[in-house]
Amino acid sequence: MAGEVVARAAVCVDNARRYTRERDAALTLQRRLLQVTTPQLSAATTAHRYRPSGSRTGVAGDWFDIIPLSGARVGLIVGDVPGRGIHAVAEAGRLRTAVRALAQQDLSPDELLIQLDGIVSQAADAEDTPGSPTAGIGGSCLYAVYDPVSHRCTFACAAHSPPLITEPSGRQRLLDLPSGPPLGLGGMPFQTTDVELTEGSILALYTDGLLRGTSGRGDLDAGLDRLRRALARPDSDLSHTCDTMLPAGGGADDAVLLLARTHALGPDRVATWDLPLDPAIVGQARSLTTGQLTAWELDELAFTAELVVSELVTNAIRYARAPMQLRLIRSTSLICEVSDASSTSPHMRQAADTDENGRGLFMIAQMAERWGTRYTHAGKTIWAECAAL
Repeated sequence: MAGEVVARAAVCVDNARRYTRERDAALTLQRRLLQVTTPQLSAATTAHRYRPSGSRTGVAGDWFDIIPLSGARVGLIVGDVPGRGIHAVAEAGRLRTAVRALAQQDLSPDELLIQLDGIVSQAADAEDTPGSPTAGIGGSCLYAVYDPVSHRCTFACAAHSPPLITEPSGRQRLLDLPSGPPLGLGGMPFQTTDVELTEGSILALYTDGLLRGTSGRGDLDAGLDRLRRALARPDSDLSHTCDTMLPAGGGADDAVLLLARTHALGPDRVATWDLPLDPAIVGQARSLTTGQLTAWELDELAFTAELVVSELVTNAIRYARAPMQLRLIRSTSLICEVSDASSTSPHMRQAADTDENGRGLFMIAQMAERWGTRYTHAGKTIWAECAAL
């Protein structure tokens, strides 16, 4: 009898050690994947917290990210992958990496979710092993893009909890977004919702684990009331608010809270000019750029900005259609943008020694920190970030 008791105890101890190792591995992987270096943003001040599950069912696949975008904008995303354990954590990391790559293409929120839905569907089709994970089918996410120049935020939702907005006056509203289908169903459209945000508003994105509390059986409405009370003072420190909602110690379910206090770039930090498609206007564009940089006391960037603006305007005159617009933004870096009504996509290539053109974008790539193309309903915008300020 003593031998039987010891044998059973040994099996239990071995199972506990195996579970502990697996949970520690999943938790380490998730913390590694969710490492977010809060970038310096002109669009918003952000704070975030992730609380892993303390239950024996394992770590879940909650994830989030903060993505700097062109034009001083910022992308905020929160998502949840079904299932638990290391497979769910790996899938969450894969989705986060995919979102990063898609966001750098300046896709609109609905287009990004369509592409992400296709990635999840293809991954699920590749799972042909019986009993294997479904690669994120049924996952949810909410993606928001905030523009500090227009003060507008664009949302797209895939079966996720709606965001909570707290205005500087203390007025709160839970956005009624059109909830799209869960990720992985395939072939379903997503809708966008544009909201104008007052400067200083707090945008709260979260997963369901935040509302359920530490027990995991709490009423979602009660959890939402807790979040409302925590954000009742819009001027409070965002990190302190995160700590209040997600105290130390594991809960019954994983939880993510992402807060962003919006900023605005006023007319004193944005300069815009409408230009004709005339080759003679290139010199005037350089003069306008130099004059604006002098007004901003950024004369040391005049040479680089003149070269970038000259090449962007010349390309628009040669290959694009009217109307053309030049915009300079003084953000955490100097941003030069040229917009036109054409949808043709510029490509950087290696020009031959005998070619008389084809070096403009190569020069921009060498002189600027980053550059790219952003498509709009009216055409496209080619942008370049000259230098950090």
